[in-house]
Amino acid sequence: MAIVELSEIGAFLQPGQRLLGLDLGEKTIGLALSDSSRSIATPMKTLKRGKFTTDAAILIALVAEHGIGALIAGLPLNMDGSNGPSAQSARAFARNFAKISETPIVLWDERLSTAAVTRTLLDADASRRRRDEVVDKMAAGYILQGVLDRLRYLSK
Repeated sequence: MAIVELSEIGAFLQPGQRLLGLDLGEKTIGLALSDSSRSIATPMKTLKRGKFTTDAAILIALVAEHGIGALIAGLPLNMDGSNGPSAQSARAFARNFAKISETPIVLWDERLSTAAVTRTLLDADASRRRRDEVVDKMAAGYILQGVLDRLRYLSK
């Protein structure tokens, strides 16, 4: 399919299709899933990164299993809005995924998402081990919830 802008995503979605949020890290991919009404994001799981083809196959299987209409990939821009190595890696992942899947993918500015989630976990007095276990899927949920809120705003 293609990498699309958030404002265009409605043209690709069928009623009841969910969105899958991705927090693309170097070692892991955090996943979050929306409900079928696309109003609530729920952290799902964290995948250990492997080869692109393996990671993409897992995502394609999840798309089929959960009725996902689009992927929302976090784009970790630098604070000044420029692309650093992590943003370049996220863009490359999106380009490569778009070549092999019919599922549209949106890149969403995720600056400070991991920091916000980490702060929430610290405030909840989560242990370091617990934070390490959940931070990536919670960051994916944070990213996806931002998109869902924005889509609700755009539909008004």
